[in-house]
Amino acid sequence: MVFSSLVFLCVFLPIVYVLHLIIPSIKAKNIILIAASLAFYAYGEPIYVLCMVFSALINYICALGVGNFKQRKKIVLFVSILLNLGILVFFKYTGFIVEQIDGLFGLSIPVPQIILPIGISFFTFQAMSYVIDVYRGDVTAQKNFGKVLLYISFFPQLIAGPIVKYHDINKELDNRTVTAECSAQGLRRFVCGLGKKVIIANTMGQVADTIFSAPQVEINVITSWIGAIAYMFQIYYDFSGYSDMAIGLGKMFGFHFLENFRYPYKALSIKDFWRRWHISLSSWFKEYLYIPLGGNRKGRLRTCINKIIVFFFTGLWHGANWTFIIWGLFHGMFLLLEEYLPYVKKMPKFIMHIYTLLVVCVGFVIFRADNILQGLFMIGQMFTGFNFSDAGLSLAISQTTPWFIFVLIVAIFGAYPMRLFYNTIKVKLCRDESAISGKWRVFQISLYALTVVLLCWCMIRLSGDSYNPFIYFRF
Repeated sequence: MVFSSLVFLCVFLPIVYVLHLIIPSIKAKNIILIAASLAFYAYGEPIYVLCMVFSALINYICALGVGNFKQRKKIVLFVSILLNLGILVFFKYTGFIVEQIDGLFGLSIPVPQIILPIGISFFTFQAMSYVIDVYRGDVTAQKNFGKVLLYISFFPQLIAGPIVKYHDINKELDNRTVTAECSAQGLRRFVCGLGKKVIIANTMGQVADTIFSAPQVEINVITSWIGAIAYMFQIYYDFSGYSDMAIGLGKMFGFHFLENFRYPYKALSIKDFWRRWHISLSSWFKEYLYIPLGGNRKGRLRTCINKIIVFFFTGLWHGANWTFIIWGLFHGMFLLLEEYLPYVKKMPKFIMHIYTLLVVCVGFVIFRADNILQGLFMIGQMFTGFNFSDAGLSLAISQTTPWFIFVLIVAIFGAYPMRLFYNTIKVKLCRDESAISGKWRVFQISLYALTVVLLCWCMIRLSGDSYNPFIYFRF
């Protein structure tokens, strides 16, 4: 089941929200959310819901083992990590590993066709972080399996993040309140994310898919840039939209998730970009891989090696394809260049911003490509493809419709902070106490009215449009 579906919007969410709201007991609320989360996952993965429950169970047992067997907690932690990574590697990377062995040694081992459980990378990383935090003493092992299962399976962040750490929500598993104000704010955040996904990401995605699947003869400097920019906005609004929906839904049920995106396209360096992009994944790798490897405490060479390792696994985490690995190493290379070439940091902010967007855009071409050769071809055409054939021009014209151009303009403005505009209005409308209860409330009511309009618009588009993929479901 996906958030941007009429089944979820019109049936699943209203029923679960009302049940959660009217039931007074926190224990009963948690049971409702567990049942709803399992049903949510089973709607699309009826068999693999058992895999997720098994993952929760083994990490629940391992966390208890870490807490109870102090002398052997390292062994228990090792077993936990081995089991988690074993499950992840089996489902996600077995086929890729067999293909590499076949290619390297000239063998013909049949490549197994294993169906990938949706969101396995997300809930596996959440489960691992829980046991590691218990090992470190940051949290105590939870004795109630239901609460661990709810933490791992909670449907808002289950299949596409953000990656939530146990210590961020453990108190809310036992005690949380849902007020009308929080529900309204959460709903507004959810609808904004839905709009990002349905209106912007889907529009950009259709253009990107068309161009990346077009014959090479139709790809030139114009069409390649249209495809690259379209995908750059598709992946941002698809994933940040999902994160907004997850954060909004969490708030509606009394949970507060940390932000996952902070306007990454206004970054002034690749390092700054990764402070703003998929923050939960970046912080996970920093906390559970980079720092344990030694971070920057063991000299410059070791620091470089540690960062390359982190970006290698960041790329590999996204999928079993060399395009993802190259994408990760590509970002790691530019991050190291920024750090060890002092003159880069002294460039004007405008130049740094353009440079960052260019690196990110080129990187996403590799990320989107079916294989490395296609990625290199697309990048080559972006800078040297001055072959303006009739087929290429026809493709460019067919994709740059008035609707696409309008949505592209909205996407550009939406990728930069609107908080300044919001705060300016607030200052003008709230100059005294009477204004706070008057004009400001009218403004807030207007925003909620627009939210309802946006929700209706999204539902109309969903009812008549079959194109509705979520990019990060496959991760």
